[in-house]
Amino acid sequence: MRLTRLMIGAAAALALAGCGSSGDSKAVPPTATGSLESLAAEVKCKPNMQTDADELRQAICKNADGRFILATFATDRGQREWINDAKDYGGYYLVGRKWVAVGDDGVVKALRGTLGGDVEIGTNHKAHSGAHSG
Repeated sequence: MRLTRLMIGAAAALALAGCGSSGDSKAVPPTATGSLESLAAEVKCKPNMQTDADELRQAICKNADGRFILATFATDRGQREWINDAKDYGGYYLVGRKWVAVGDDGVVKALRGTLGGDVEIGTNHKAHSGAHSG
């Protein structure tokens, strides 16, 4: 699980690094399926592999829309556990069948125009910050 936590941390750092930009809403295509390499090819990025394990394959990608993490999973359960853990770090998640792309709002919206999928938003801890009494 340590490896998974490190990868979630990397994804979260990337998700929080960029500023969101608003994009126009377009018709969403059917959700893409396939290997990490085929998904990367669809969005015109060359994946920089970070994790290549049986249960998780994860790469950093960059295309004309920006930088993002692209990950594929062996199981639906593994994917959901990863997303649930990662969402604690905030960010935007484009979720497909056994894959996820993580980036800022503008990048995720742009990727959705090609890959389809559903957008999930991580926890915004800024809303919870404030003075603590003690």
